Amino acid sequence: MDLGIAGRRAAVAAASAGLGLSTARALAREGVDLAICGRDAGRLATAADELRALGATVVPIEVDVGSADGAAAFVQQAAAALGGVDILVTNAGGPPPGTATGTDLEAYRAALDLNLLSTVAMCLEAVGPMRAQRWGRIVAITSIGVRQPIPNLAASVTARTGATGFLKTLALEVAADGVTVNSVQPGSHATDRLRSLHGGDMVAAAAGIPAGAVGDPDDFGAVCAFFCSEPARFVTGTSLVVDGGATKALL
Repeated sequence: MDLGIAGRRAAVAAASAGLGLSTARALAREGVDLAICGRDAGRLATAADELRALGATVVPIEVDVGSADGAAAFVQQAAAALGGVDILVTNAGGPPPGTATGTDLEAYRAALDLNLLSTVAMCLEAVGPMRAQRWGRIVAITSIGVRQPIPNLAASVTARTGATGFLKTLALEVAADGVTVNSVQPGSHATDRLRSLHGGDMVAAAAGIPAGAVGDPDDFGAVCAFFCSEPARFVTGTSLVVDGGATKALL
């Protein structure tokens, strides 16, 4: 399927590895010009080279989107480098584990900066020009914890649930301007982080997943790319679970 976004300009946050990189890879294959960011200069350069090998124009930006200031700076620098941002993919790492009662207030504040306020900041920087040109796509990578709380990840669940509420509210405000806002909620995928958590044992990592395996990051990236597409113009305010059936919630 031709997604109809060749020549569009995308800012993909935290795209030096993992699901961010997989999403950038899918967009690169569609002919999208990219700005990507990360905190590690070496890993960022490696990711940029990989994306350029797919034929994409790529601007690597070394910045930490774990704070509202860093997140806003990423979008500002991406827009300056690309001449604008048509597509925004928000993404960030997760806060440390902890139970609801065992996580202190400061840790919750840090999680809100990382997984809520950074998303808000990126969206606020990008959405004005998108509305003015009457075309834009915002896709947030969040977590299945928004649908079904994950034990020992209380801060992540709290912050990302807040982000989901913001995204839905934003989607309703900008739908008439040709801008869509959606989130994609990943379960377990075969990323370096998941391998490190399970000592490389993907069979163990797949325990409890009805599909019988962890997800392919490139498949996840393709799902995100679809939300950025022309055919997805009528899809907005939606949250899609990509987890091999792991979430037990009905809605």
